Amino acid sequence: MVQKRAAFDTLQQHADFIERHIGPADADQQAMLEMLGFSSMEAFIGKVVPGTILKHEPLALGSPRNEPEVLEELREIASRNKVFKSFIGMGYYNTHTPPVILRNLLENPAWYTAYTPYQPEISQGRLEALLNFQTMISDLTGLEIANASLLDEATAAAEAMTFCQRVAKSKSNVFFVSRECLPQTIDVVRTRAEPIGIEVVVGDHRSDLDALDCFGVLLQYPAVDGDVHDYAETVRKAHAKNALVVVAADLLALTMLTPPGEFGADVAIGTAQRFGVPLGYGGPHAAYFATRDANKRVMPGRVVGVSIDSHGDKAYRLALQTREQHIRREKATSNVCTAQVLLANIASMYAVYHGPAGLKTIAQRVHRLASTLAVGLGKLDCEVRTAAFFDTLTVRVNGRAAAIHDKARAAGINLREIDQDTVGISVDETTTAADIDTLWSLFAGAGQAAPAFAECEAQAEDRIPAGLVRGTAFLTHPVFNTHHSETAMLRYLRALSDKDLALDRTMIPLGSCTMKLNATTEMIPVTWKEFAAIHPFAPLDQAEGYRQLTSELEQMLVACTGYDAVSLQPNAGSQGEYAGLLAIRAYHKSRGEGHRNICLIPSSAHGTNPATAHMAGMQVVVVGCDASGNVDVADLRAKAEKHAADLAAIMITYPSTHGVFEEAVGEICDIVHAHGGQVYIDGANMNAMVGLCAPGKFGGDVSHLNLHKTFCIPHGGGGPGVGPIGVKSHLAPFLPGHRMLERREAPVCAAPWGSASILPISWTYIKLMGAQGLKQASEVAILNANYIARRLSAHYPILYSGEGGLVAHECIVDLRPLKDTGVTVDDVAKRLMDFGFHAPTMSFPVPGTLMIEPTESESREELDRFCDAMIAIRDEIRAIENGSISAEDSPLRHAPHTAMDIAGEWDRKYSREQAVFPVRSLRGNKYWPPVGRVDNVYGDRNVVCSCPPVSDYE
Repeated sequence: MVQKRAAFDTLQQHADFIERHIGPADADQQAMLEMLGFSSMEAFIGKVVPGTILKHEPLALGSPRNEPEVLEELREIASRNKVFKSFIGMGYYNTHTPPVILRNLLENPAWYTAYTPYQPEISQGRLEALLNFQTMISDLTGLEIANASLLDEATAAAEAMTFCQRVAKSKSNVFFVSRECLPQTIDVVRTRAEPIGIEVVVGDHRSDLDALDCFGVLLQYPAVDGDVHDYAETVRKAHAKNALVVVAADLLALTMLTPPGEFGADVAIGTAQRFGVPLGYGGPHAAYFATRDANKRVMPGRVVGVSIDSHGDKAYRLALQTREQHIRREKATSNVCTAQVLLANIASMYAVYHGPAGLKTIAQRVHRLASTLAVGLGKLDCEVRTAAFFDTLTVRVNGRAAAIHDKARAAGINLREIDQDTVGISVDETTTAADIDTLWSLFAGAGQAAPAFAECEAQAEDRIPAGLVRGTAFLTHPVFNTHHSETAMLRYLRALSDKDLALDRTMIPLGSCTMKLNATTEMIPVTWKEFAAIHPFAPLDQAEGYRQLTSELEQMLVACTGYDAVSLQPNAGSQGEYAGLLAIRAYHKSRGEGHRNICLIPSSAHGTNPATAHMAGMQVVVVGCDASGNVDVADLRAKAEKHAADLAAIMITYPSTHGVFEEAVGEICDIVHAHGGQVYIDGANMNAMVGLCAPGKFGGDVSHLNLHKTFCIPHGGGGPGVGPIGVKSHLAPFLPGHRMLERREAPVCAAPWGSASILPISWTYIKLMGAQGLKQASEVAILNANYIARRLSAHYPILYSGEGGLVAHECIVDLRPLKDTGVTVDDVAKRLMDFGFHAPTMSFPVPGTLMIEPTESESREELDRFCDAMIAIRDEIRAIENGSISAEDSPLRHAPHTAMDIAGEWDRKYSREQAVFPVRSLRGNKYWPPVGRVDNVYGDRNVVCSCPPVSDYE
């Protein structure tokens, strides 16, 4: 009896997490199935998913596990990582994350479960934090405008290269890169350049640039070996050639060094990692991109701007969105559709917390330690080859490098390996006087005693050239000079998060974005030091835990997708798309068919698809869709035949962008394969397929996956993301490489495993769910979507559906028939905010529609609450239709309603109660939008992308 009870308890523990992850209880699922006309889940799924691709065998993942058990196993894996003190540098530094920011931002679901701030009225908190980030970057770099972050420093450099090619007056196709740039940056720049015909020349900026015609120049400041160069003459030479200059600059160093904008640079890029963001074995970290104001409309990435709301008050929004790939497609400046918002916010709050004086103090202390270290090394007869430096020294040791590295590792220290005669050392804000003493002991020769710290410090002098000492103020805005106590910082973070809607408050029903539960257990390991405190270029034997975790996660994803191999390197969905097309391109080239450059893309495709194809050097040919939103197979066949000699690939999304399992998917794959092409299946909608069907089994050659969608890494307000790719075996040799791996070719980001520190989230999710839970999650995601579609179908047309009127994991509500009422899709989206909901995806893939994806994590009660809101809004539209009120006078046109709206005189033609309490349940749990409807036109006509002047607050 005791044994049976123990077995029951274990089984129950294993099932507990699945029940907590999946919203509707068993009884609710059965009731929802019966409403849809089905007696069982099996019968329902059999109608939704085509029988030709529906798989019946379980995933090769094993049984679900309970939370304590999985965390214990992950602890054991983490313990295999060795956390050494890193002095490697190369763009990655140890840093102190202030605990108030760690607990109240990085570990706070109000921040990490928020979505991209496309709906500004319910995103004012994170928009303000991002505006702080942009202001910080502009101030430190001396350039007028900055974006709201990019993926990492290396990809920012690659974006800067193509930016220069678009903007520069030079007709050259050569991009010059200083050999003193970070090596991982040079590698990624070369990857990006080759498909689009840019020639990358790496050389000495002091001499090799003289006789070279180029459109752009990339410099490192300080250089990888620590040297602080005066680049003014280099900039002058480049500009004389009509080339633009990009400077990859260290933000902490810029508190002491002349900013790039002041010596003529056109672009500054870099990373904000050392502003409080953990090393994380390479990511995620926020890169930055700053340029001249004149270039703002061609700058890649998102930009936060300042506008006004319906009351004329200041309000923040994403500005200049017409630059983005969603709209410009293959003519887009970049395929990047995300950012590193959570990490940018950490960095911006680090600057807010420390302020300009605090940052300067940290920088001066770092520089003082480096200078003291240099003095002591000189006393040990070591040649410090770096004359002018900020925090990094290159030391000549006459053949002793290997022995020094051995001594260092025995002491739990990593130094930079350069060659047998040279060692690199980078200090940072975590370095102590005791660390300097230890470093001296490593370099001391036989019979030498380490010098005295106090004596060396007394002799140390600043090693920044007088002509490069910063003379301009920075971070002068009050926000950087106010919140320096923990109390003030805590309240500022709380005030910002209170302005926003995230998953911790409400369902976020965004179609194609999969805003599902990010369970606390999955998030806990992210900040463990064994994952967070490892340098990405630490010796591989110090990262055995990471190697086990990544290997296991790759095999889990292989099992989920039906592919043969996976790369975890791409650090966003856009980068996964790009890596997938590069693999296809390299495969064709390896077969002597490098001329294949035609990429077929359905007209319904996500905007990143054509932008990515263009970046991969391919020519886009659009394939039409039929009236049901499916790929027009006849048009596909005709175009595949027409371009057979040059066909490289097709990019399709499955289930379709319209939210339907297309019956012809196998035929589509066969047509493309028959004409020599490869099939890329966008994995954005994988949340409907895991355990039910596998793209690698029904015809796909490569897919990217969004771990920040299907596999529970949270969106973080618009990033981080992870976009690994799965491939069939013939494409496996062409997966992204890295200088730290056996295969070095074609890296797509700076670190070998991309955003490694958040991979434990997906590993934990899959372990907790097991084969059974993952399949059930897909089933309930589809059930929830169909439940919403059925409830709303009596009030709104549902635009696309498959057999029997069923949809996949999302549905499209068509508002176009309401055009005669004057009600717009914007009106409905903003009115939902009064009900406490984030709007669904607006006008994608069809203008004038809302695409709704409830995910499996939302309960039937929450689905009903959303449906009740949509039905109540339909009733308000009916009041317009029957003439009871005009659209202009209705609550829809005035939405969202703020507390100030109802505080004064009331002259509206509807009641205050209808305005803010349209359903009774809101009385006990009301979210108040902090601003009225934001004026987008005003914001684009009056572009302000940094913190407004103090006078605006008076």
